[in-house]
Amino acid sequence: MRPIVVLMLASLATSYGWSDGRHKKPARPIKSARKIDKPEPAFDVTAINNPLTRDDVGPNAKGSAVVRAQILLDRAHFSPGEIDGQYGDNLRVAIEGFQSARKLEITGIVDRNTWAALDAGNAPSLAQYTITAEDLAEDFEKIPSDLMQQAKLKSLGYQSPEEKFGERFHINPQLLMKLNPDKDFKKAGEQIMAPSVQRDFTVPANRVVVSKTKRTVTALAADGTILAQYPATMGSEHDPLPIGEWKITGVQHNPVFNYNPDLFWDAKPDQSKARIPAGPNNPAGVVWIGLSKEHYGIHGTPSPNSIGHTESHGCIRLTNWDAQELSLMVKPGVPAILEE
Repeated sequence: MRPIVVLMLASLATSYGWSDGRHKKPARPIKSARKIDKPEPAFDVTAINNPLTRDDVGPNAKGSAVVRAQILLDRAHFSPGEIDGQYGDNLRVAIEGFQSARKLEITGIVDRNTWAALDAGNAPSLAQYTITAEDLAEDFEKIPSDLMQQAKLKSLGYQSPEEKFGERFHINPQLLMKLNPDKDFKKAGEQIMAPSVQRDFTVPANRVVVSKTKRTVTALAADGTILAQYPATMGSEHDPLPIGEWKITGVQHNPVFNYNPDLFWDAKPDQSKARIPAGPNNPAGVVWIGLSKEHYGIHGTPSPNSIGHTESHGCIRLTNWDAQELSLMVKPGVPAILEE
């Protein structure tokens, strides 16, 4: 029987425009500057796999060097979140964490010395993968956004092969398709190039630290060594992160979500209690790591591209693959320190 959990569901932040209405006359139109089309960043398989691809990866960087850096950081257990080929806050924090752990100058930029440390292994960044009939042997169907509609489904599986492979290889599905033009992801036997992000890990964590300022979850060994660092989404104005020292109470894989609108400040009037089935598109993702703070935990998400960019109802959200790895490193009783 699959475990059932109650958790604080994540919500998306909403932006608002405003006007003070003081101008009685319309402002004089401003001539717009001639639009200059910026070239699309290059995502080249050969360049991503080339050890000589060592362009500095910093603010505004996009393209092959960024993809290469994201893959190598992911493999080193300093997760950049979803691999998307663009420099952003999640990548910057991953770089800084890696540089700190390797005793390099902390710049947030993949420079010459950081490339040298990242390139310590010889495995290619991208590897060939052959799509199997087993990969395609499931019902791919669109998941409604409404929780009440989700409750009517048998499971919340993948919506497409592209989404499934994106999660398996920690990459944005659109970028995966760019790296594999003219490839049919719905065809068994098709060969694609995908990030080589296998993580071999057997070291148990002595404690877990959740940093509100850095927006990270870090697993530490008994001697303080960083075992892994993940970008995270946590808390909001309505449901702030419960700062304090808690403990891991247990790990539940493929959790069912028992939705209770009474626990959510933004619940819709027409919503009622509902059982949301398990699956990678479940609100808790593929794993729930419970905390001794009631209703709170560390869990996965059906929207990996939202990590670090939105708010939650207090819980700590990771990508499904990062939550899965963390779940293999912790056990009941491990301290979970939630700090500013």
